[in-house]
Amino acid sequence: MPKHLTIDFVSDVVCPWCAIGLKSLEQALGHLDGEVTADLQFRPFELNPQMAPEGEDVAEHLSRKYGSTPSQMAQNQEGIRQRGAAVGFTFNMDKRSRIYNTFDAHRLLHWAQLHGRQPALKLALLEAYFGRGENVSSHEVLARVAGEAGLDAGAAREVLDSGRYADEVREEERFYQQQGIRAVPSVIVNGKYLIQGGQPPEVFEQTLRKIAGEV
Repeated sequence: MPKHLTIDFVSDVVCPWCAIGLKSLEQALGHLDGEVTADLQFRPFELNPQMAPEGEDVAEHLSRKYGSTPSQMAQNQEGIRQRGAAVGFTFNMDKRSRIYNTFDAHRLLHWAQLHGRQPALKLALLEAYFGRGENVSSHEVLARVAGEAGLDAGAAREVLDSGRYADEVREEERFYQQQGIRAVPSVIVNGKYLIQGGQPPEVFEQTLRKIAGEV
């Protein structure tokens, strides 16, 4: 009989390693089909909670925050592109010109969870940002992407404009910060096992199989 795991995927929608980690995790769960079943939920983490709504130029942001030079950025982006391609995620880094505030995206993801479409919306948001360079702080963009993910776009826009679920998202963010989460993706299994970073599928598979053996 398959072992059941709960998986909390703490991440942000403007985090490239979160996209890689998610696709790797999905592949691992596919390989474990028949051995493991999983309840996957996405939890909020903002890489740049103070970011203004209009966002910031990517190159300027990375230079200021990490001290990255243009050559280092290009090298890092190519490494990310290759890692993404290996797990089936397409990064079009030339289209990603700005970093955006993601709080409203997290509010929408909270709402999507209540309607059973959170995984579809999470992937759609990652693809909108990293694949098409779209503004994931824009209510118009967020509502359209929600529609693409199988949700009611009009209802999504109503949620966004109303400010609903702000308190719930803030509470979850505080909870994971209090648990010591400082970097994403952070994948928490059964509330106590932590897998950090955009690990390859085989690392997720090996770790999840080991955890399942201890359940």
